[in-house]
Amino acid sequence: MVTNIKNRFLLPAFIAALNLLPARPAAAQTFTTLHSFTALSGITNSDGAYPDAGLILSGNTLYGTANNGGSSDKGTVFRVNADGSSFTNLHSFTAYVSGTNRDGAAPRASLLISGTNLYGTAYEGGSSDCGTVFRVNTDGTGFTNLHSFPLVSGPYPRTNSDGAFPLAGLVLSGNTLYGTARDGSTNGSGTVFALNTDGMGFTNLYTFTASSGPPATNRDGAYPSGTLILSGNILYGTAQAGGTNGTGTVFAFNTNCTGFTNLHNFTATSGSLATNSDGAFPYGGLILLGGTLYGTAEYGGTNGSGTVFAISTNGTGFTILHEFSSSVFVDYLNINSDGAYPTGPLILSGGTLYGTASDGGTNGSGTVFALNIDGTGFTNLHNFAATSGSLATNSDGAYPNGGLILSGKTLYGTASQGGDSFNGTVFSLSLAPQLAIMLSGINVILTWPANFTGFTLQSTTNLVSPAGWNTNLPVPVAVNGTNTVTNPIAGKQMFYRLSQ
Repeated sequence: MVTNIKNRFLLPAFIAALNLLPARPAAAQTFTTLHSFTALSGITNSDGAYPDAGLILSGNTLYGTANNGGSSDKGTVFRVNADGSSFTNLHSFTAYVSGTNRDGAAPRASLLISGTNLYGTAYEGGSSDCGTVFRVNTDGTGFTNLHSFPLVSGPYPRTNSDGAFPLAGLVLSGNTLYGTARDGSTNGSGTVFALNTDGMGFTNLYTFTASSGPPATNRDGAYPSGTLILSGNILYGTAQAGGTNGTGTVFAFNTNCTGFTNLHNFTATSGSLATNSDGAFPYGGLILLGGTLYGTAEYGGTNGSGTVFAISTNGTGFTILHEFSSSVFVDYLNINSDGAYPTGPLILSGGTLYGTASDGGTNGSGTVFALNIDGTGFTNLHNFAATSGSLATNSDGAYPNGGLILSGKTLYGTASQGGDSFNGTVFSLSLAPQLAIMLSGINVILTWPANFTGFTLQSTTNLVSPAGWNTNLPVPVAVNGTNTVTNPIAGKQMFYRLSQ
């Protein structure tokens, strides 16, 4: 049992005849809808609609993209203060003329910030309607189309010289931007590319091999959709499909165009729910801690609802950290306890991973979750509210497709739909530490995340007012991102809390 009392976190350890009642980790959160995207008038609005990607934070300002809406219904780049004030539409992508435009359309990836410049990708639009790489100043001025992907030929596979339809964001090293194009190239399976921040020097670094099937199998992967990460001169990423089973891969690739390595082939799926042992179709990117990569697979696992996984950078030690639970379908909604179909990347703080599930949860509208890097302590931090009415509106948003960012003890993200007009939201979720207790021989072990600073573990023998709370001894020891205190089982029952 864990009780929240005035922002203090109480954990009773009932000790009688050496029997300990287990307590599950718990946390207190404050969810805030920072911005609900406005209703469309026809197909346009003032601020954008359907934000599919996560946010970036610079100072006190959040920057993001909306897939649709704006002055031409081709999407927007926006900013908003972290408290929800001063929302600004920095750029509305322009209307099509004869099926193309000058700047791009449907931005579906997170932005990259460097100084006063924002860099991003648009999935469509540009000179051939195959997407663009762009730059815009943080005040909305100076929009520049750095690269328009060339026209593709053929209905499928769609081929060209350098890729098409970029779904992922960019990474920056010096003056070089790295990214992926989901489609196109000589084999129609997508590319890894580089270009300079001034738009010069576009290079197709790697072309994914042709696939056959269905399922679309090959040796390296196909349709990369997640943002790359860069460590030294090595790029790590995921391919949404392809590989030996057609269910996607994790790969590594040197920036000098050598050493492509398929680190993991996701296993084949079976049955109507597309279940397997490890996950399938990884849509989001990866994060790196030491020699371990962490990511999500949108589908697969024993319940077909997706997984959270870890794998070493050399391709060994693939581990499933969490399998999302099976769903009950109610009025076309996927209802479960923890979420389903994670499409966004994870973030890491201390020893805790945070992410979003685009579907599922108690209302079928998606969740925000946390778990430890060893796969323990999974916590559903927030269930997005049920939607209602013909426009399926709610108070907080629905279907979070993008990842999260963490500043201090607050998570920020987007929900692609829901909100006041069903056009999505920007939200924040303030966190509190999770205090857990377990029995270990003649001791009890209390733990909480080390990244929550300023909290003191206190104990008392009773809760009768005025309870005498004392600082617990011994002091905590930080191990793998977790504060740990070991107390002997002796004397009276004890109650514990974290106080700030």
